[in-house]
Amino acid sequence: MQDYHFETELEVRDYECDIQGIVNNSVYQNYLEHCRHKFLNKVGLSFAQMHTDGIDAVVIRAELDYKFPLRPGDVFLVRLKMAKQGRLRVIFKQQVIRKADEKLMVDARIITVLTRNGRPVSPEILENKFKAAGIVLEEG
Repeated sequence: MQDYHFETELEVRDYECDIQGIVNNSVYQNYLEHCRHKFLNKVGLSFAQMHTDGIDAVVIRAELDYKFPLRPGDVFLVRLKMAKQGRLRVIFKQQVIRKADEKLMVDARIITVLTRNGRPVSPEILENKFKAAGIVLEEG
């Protein structure tokens, strides 16, 4: 993934691993979500404030391709690139990269929509913040 919009660094903690000594597949969802939250905070968006304002961001689909496992102590990067699909869907294209050798560990595509009272609404609030941060959403 080239030209990513955000990156954060993390380290695997022992308790995130399963009996095989590798990061449990469900833990990668936490890594990806943590990166998304940090990115949104960086561009001036808060999930808590959005919720208070009556808008919720909802993941409607998560596609994760597990390439290689992370192990305890591995330092890794979670990268993110934004895109959109149609009028309502906002796409977070994400990758987990082991820092030591820049090996792709997980390739993910997280599809979200904004809702108000359980009904989809335009992601204009997101797009405006992204534009202010110099990010234009491409179709993806």
